[in-house]
Amino acid sequence: MKKLSLVFALIFTCFIFSQEKTFEITGTLIAEDSNLPIESATIYLERIKDSSVVTYTISDKNGFFKVEGRTFDDQLNFFASYVGYGTYVKKIDIDKDKIDLKTISMQLDNQLKEVLIKSTAPITIKKDTLEFNVKSFKTKRDATVEDLLKKLPGVEVDEEGKITVNGKEVNKILVNGKPFFGDDPTITTKNLTKDIVEKIQIVDTKTKSEAFSGEAGNSENKTINLTIKEENNKGVFGRVAAGAGTDERYEYAGMVNFFDNDRRLSVLSGGNNINSPGFSFGELNKMFGGANSISINSNGSFNFDGRSFGGGQGITTSRSTGLNYADVIGETVDVSADYFNSSSNSENETLTERETILADSRFFTNTRSKSNNDTDSHSANLEFEIETDSTFQLNIEPSFGYSKTRTFFNSNDETLDEDFVLTNQSSVNSDVERYARDFSADISATKRFGSRGAFIRAEIGTQVSKQESDDFLNSIAEIFGTNPETIIRDQFTDGVNDSYGFSTELTYRLPIIAKKLFLNFEYEYSRDKENNRQSTFDYNEISQGFDDFNTALSTDFEYTDSRSIPRIGATYSGEKFYSRLDIGYNIRTLENNDLLRPQFNVERQFKNLQASYRVNYRFSPKASIYGSYWLRNNPPALRQLQAFTDVSNPLSVIIGNPNLEPSNRHSFYAGYNGFDWQKRTGFYANINANFTNNQVVSKTVINPETLVRTTTYENVDGNSNFGVSATYSKEIKLDTLKSVKFNFRTRYNRSKNINFNNDVQYASRVNTITPRLGVDFIWNKVMEIKPYYEINISNNSYDIDAFEDRNFTRHNAGLRTATYLPKKFEWENDIRFNYNPDVAEGFQKSAWFWNSSLTYSILKDKGLISLKVYDLLNQNTNARRVATQDYIQDSQSTVLRQYFMLGFSYKFNSLGSKGETSDDDFFLF
Repeated sequence: MKKLSLVFALIFTCFIFSQEKTFEITGTLIAEDSNLPIESATIYLERIKDSSVVTYTISDKNGFFKVEGRTFDDQLNFFASYVGYGTYVKKIDIDKDKIDLKTISMQLDNQLKEVLIKSTAPITIKKDTLEFNVKSFKTKRDATVEDLLKKLPGVEVDEEGKITVNGKEVNKILVNGKPFFGDDPTITTKNLTKDIVEKIQIVDTKTKSEAFSGEAGNSENKTINLTIKEENNKGVFGRVAAGAGTDERYEYAGMVNFFDNDRRLSVLSGGNNINSPGFSFGELNKMFGGANSISINSNGSFNFDGRSFGGGQGITTSRSTGLNYADVIGETVDVSADYFNSSSNSENETLTERETILADSRFFTNTRSKSNNDTDSHSANLEFEIETDSTFQLNIEPSFGYSKTRTFFNSNDETLDEDFVLTNQSSVNSDVERYARDFSADISATKRFGSRGAFIRAEIGTQVSKQESDDFLNSIAEIFGTNPETIIRDQFTDGVNDSYGFSTELTYRLPIIAKKLFLNFEYEYSRDKENNRQSTFDYNEISQGFDDFNTALSTDFEYTDSRSIPRIGATYSGEKFYSRLDIGYNIRTLENNDLLRPQFNVERQFKNLQASYRVNYRFSPKASIYGSYWLRNNPPALRQLQAFTDVSNPLSVIIGNPNLEPSNRHSFYAGYNGFDWQKRTGFYANINANFTNNQVVSKTVINPETLVRTTTYENVDGNSNFGVSATYSKEIKLDTLKSVKFNFRTRYNRSKNINFNNDVQYASRVNTITPRLGVDFIWNKVMEIKPYYEINISNNSYDIDAFEDRNFTRHNAGLRTATYLPKKFEWENDIRFNYNPDVAEGFQKSAWFWNSSLTYSILKDKGLISLKVYDLLNQNTNARRVATQDYIQDSQSTVLRQYFMLGFSYKFNSLGSKGETSDDDFFLF
C-alpha cells in the first residue's frame, strides 16, 4: 500500500511542476482555384517526436478556424486537410499564447507536384460520411472497439451499451461493409480491438438497395463501418475463457475468427448460469459482455440487445453457439451468412399485489406463481448481393428458424373486496410444449438508368410460420357470495397456428433536376393469412383419456389481412437541405372465417389516407435540424374483432367487437443536433407528439358481488402523447492526460389516455420528468471515475372522482470506477443505488448493488486472470411498482444473488503484416 501511495505522489508531483504551455492558433482557409472559403476542413497538430495528435478542430462556413490546446513541446507540426485538396503542413513554434496564421491557400490534389509529408487527419467530413482515423485517439493497451468509441467526439456509449452519434442512435455495425454476427452491435464492439481497425466511418443507416440507388437513408439512425487494416485482413485471432464461482455459478465462452481478405469466418460458443445470454468473459464489460439490455417476452423467451436467446425471468442457464461467414464469389456476388443455436432453462417465482380502483369501489388481488421454462432455438440467415454491372443489383435474403419450448407453470390467486373479504380464488397448473418453424425471404432488384438518378426497383417478400402446441391444464376456480360456484377443469388443448405472408412493392424514381429533385411512384400489395385452431378436450373419467371435445373453449378460424397501397411522392436532396413527401391510399380488407361459429364471420373493408414527410437541414458540420410527420392507420387485432365469448379464464371473460374501426395516428418528430468539435460541447434536443383517433381500448365490467371481469373493446378519440428531451455534454481538458466530462440530460413526457372503468369512460393524464446528471473524470492510463444521479418524478391525474391523483418518485444513483495501477492490474467497480419510497409495505424500497472485478494480465498480455464479485453487498432486488389508469401493482420475483467467480481468459492472434503471420504481433499488445 505504501508503494502504491508513493506512485500516486510522484505522478501528482510531476504534474504540479511540469511546464505545460497553452496555445491558441487561428487562421482562414481558402481554395486556391476559386478563392472561396473552405468549410469542414480538418485542422490538427501533431507532436514532432511521435506524430501523436495534440488537438484538432473543424473550419466553419467562412473557412475560419481556432484550435486550442496544451503541450510541453516547443514545436508542433500543423496540418490542414480537406478532401480533394493537398494537405497543408507547417512547423510552428509554440512560443506565445496566440498565433495567427492569417490566410492559408490550399491547392487541388492534381496541382501538387510532390508530397513532402503524408499524414492522416483525425477526422474527415464528407457529404454524408463522418470518418475517424483510429490511430489519432489514444486508449488503454487492451482497448476494444467499444473503448475506442467512448473516446470519439460526439459519440456516447451509455451504461446499457447503447451507442449514439451526435444524438442519433446506432442500430447497425459493419466490418468492411459487411454484417458481423447479424448486425448485433455488442458482439462486434466488445470483441474486435482497436489494433486491427484503421478507420471508423459513420453514415445514415441504409438498406443495400438504398445505398446502391443513391437514396437517402434513415437519418434517425446511424451505421458504423469498421475498416480493417489491410495488413490485418489475413490471419486468425480470438479468445477463450472460463470461470467458476460460489453457489455453483459458472461461465465459459470462446470465439475464433479466420480472416482471409474478402473471406471471413467467425465461430463463437458460450454458456453460463448467471443470466447472461451465453456470451460473458469474467471481467465487467469485456468481450461479449454481460446482459446489457434484456427484455422479457410474454412467452417466456428473452431478448439481449435485440437477439432472442430463449429463457425467461428469474435465474437463467443458457448455452449458445454461433457461426458467421462472409465471402466474395467471383467478381459479382457478395455473400454473408450466420447461424445461431440457443438453449436455456429459467426458473422464476413471482409475488404480486394489485389494487384495482373502480368508479365506486376497489378490490385487491394477490398472486403467487412459479414457472420453469426450457427453450431450444435455431436460426440461420443468408444474404446475397449480386451486381452484374454498375447499373443492376440483386439482393436475396432468406432466413430460417426452429424452436422448441416447454413451460411448467402454476399460480394461486385470491381476490378480496374493499372490506378485505375473500370473493374468489383460483389455482392453475399447466404444462405447455410448443414447436415453431419459420421461413422468410426478401428479394429486391434495382436497375439504375443514366446519370441523373433514375431507377426502378422491385421487391418481393414472403413469410411462413408454423406453430404447434400441446397444453395440459388443471385448474380450480371458486366464486363465493350468495351464489357460490366451483369450476374444475382438467383439459388438454391441441393448438395449431399457421401464418402466411406475401408482399410486393414496385418503385420508380423520376429525376426532375439531376441528382436533386425526384418524383417517386410506388405501389405495394400485401396479404397475410393466419389459420388458428385450438381444440380443447376435457378429461373423460370413463375412458381415462382426453376425448370430450369442449366447443366453448375451442377455436378454429382463418384470418386474412389484404392491403393495396398506391403512393406518390417527391424528394429533394441538396447539399444541405433534404426533404421527402409521400402520400398513399390504403385499401384494406379484413376477413375472419370462424369454422366453429359461422355466425361470427366478419369481413370489413377500410380505406384510409396515409402520409409521411421528412425534412433535414444542415447548417454546418456542427449543427443540423430535422423533422418528420406520419399519418398511419392500424387495424384492430384479430382477438378484438372476434365476437364470440372467450371463457378460457372463468374469472376473466373476453368478448370481441366486430364493429371496431382502424385507429388513425398523427405523429410528429423534430430535433436539433449540435456538436462543437473544438470546444467538445454537444447539445441535442428533440420533441415528439402523437394524436390518435379510434384507438382500440379495453372496456371491462366487473360483477360487484363475484368480482368476475367481463371485457370487450371500444374505439375512443382523444388519446395523445407529448414528449421533449435534451442532452448537453461538455468535455474540459485539464491537461494532456486528464479531462472532465459533464453529461446532463432530461426527458419530459405528458400523455392523455381515454379509457373505461367499470363501464364509465374517463381520461387520465400522466406527467413524467426525468433529469440525469453525470460527471466523468478520466486520467489516461491511471483511473476513471464516473458518478451519476437520476430522479424520476411522475404525476397521475384523473377526471373521475373515484380515482385519486397520485405522485411517484424514484431515485437512481451510481458510480463507475476503473483503476489501471499498478501496471498489468485493472480494477473496475459498478455501484448502483435505487430508492423507490412508494412501494407497498413488505416490499424492499431501496437497495445498493455493487459489482466489482479485478484482472491481472499475464503471458505478455495474452492471458487475463480475473476475480469477479456480483452483488457484493448482497442486496439485489427487483421490487417494482406499476401504476396505470385503474390499478396499482407491486411485484417481486426471483433474482440472481451474490456470488464470487474466478476466471481465466486467453487471447491469440496471428494477424501480421500484409497477411503474413508473426509470433510477436498479438491481438492485445
